[in-house]
Amino acid sequence: MKKSSAPGKIILFGEHAVVYGRPALAVPVTQIHVDVEITDSARKGIWIHAPAINLHAELNTLPSDHAVASVFNNLFFLLRVSPFPNLEVNINSTIPVASGLGSGAAVTVALLRALSSFLLRPMSDDEINAFAYDIEKIHHGTPSGIDNTVITYAKPVYFIKNQLIETFTVSVPFTIVIGNTGMPAPTKESVGDVRTLWEADKAKWEGVFDEVGELVKEARRNVESGKWMEIGGLMNQNHDLLKEMTVSSAELDILVSAARKAGVLGAKLSGGGRGGNMIALVESESAESVSEALIRAGAKSTIITTIK
Repeated sequence: MKKSSAPGKIILFGEHAVVYGRPALAVPVTQIHVDVEITDSARKGIWIHAPAINLHAELNTLPSDHAVASVFNNLFFLLRVSPFPNLEVNINSTIPVASGLGSGAAVTVALLRALSSFLLRPMSDDEINAFAYDIEKIHHGTPSGIDNTVITYAKPVYFIKNQLIETFTVSVPFTIVIGNTGMPAPTKESVGDVRTLWEADKAKWEGVFDEVGELVKEARRNVESGKWMEIGGLMNQNHDLLKEMTVSSAELDILVSAARKAGVLGAKLSGGGRGGNMIALVESESAESVSEALIRAGAKSTIITTIK
């Protein structure tokens, strides 16, 4: 038997602009995670059980581009595994699906770790990250690579596409409340729509992405120097720029507004947008009251997490 886990993730700053070479800040969310358990099976085939997405099937019955099947098929091809072993694979997740919390990348990372170890071909973090990014490209078109990076290394990350990974130090822990709209976040669609805008007026959108990049750099400086309260205003500015990119939604804006009325330091959508999650920077003693305000405003669930 082999077991493996991977955390969720949340983007603090820089989504969408990160696809165009600007930096982004993202952190793991360890309160939510994917757990994978792999054992030998008495049955012929690879039987996959993932209750969170109501999946109970044998590998060969799934389309080759299925999110889970693609991990098996691509890894077996890479490692020249033939014939396929007989396995029981249990995937349990507490990460909401399609909500910007990295559920897909977490499944890929946890599955890769467990499966490569089971096959006695354990992969390094760098190998896991590169492989998981290739899987992300199958499902998201032109992803930034930030999900797989944060989840693989399970550390706060300052990320610039196609550059060396930088982890960053949180000198003073701070608290955020994550509010889930309950609406799926169609990452591939929103990324594609931003690309359409950019192609139609590159000068304008390069300027917008530059603004986002400067916010990200300032946010990192504040987090590293312990001035975390000052990132709230930067969150508000980043949300306005994401609205300009057309990736917010009525549901997200309602929750962001409700958080601000509840007295948070700042709030913004997080992830691909058009659904999924928003985040609010709070003083720790007000986290529960902000969480309750978000639920009253329509959030389907909330997570209070400390970034450290």
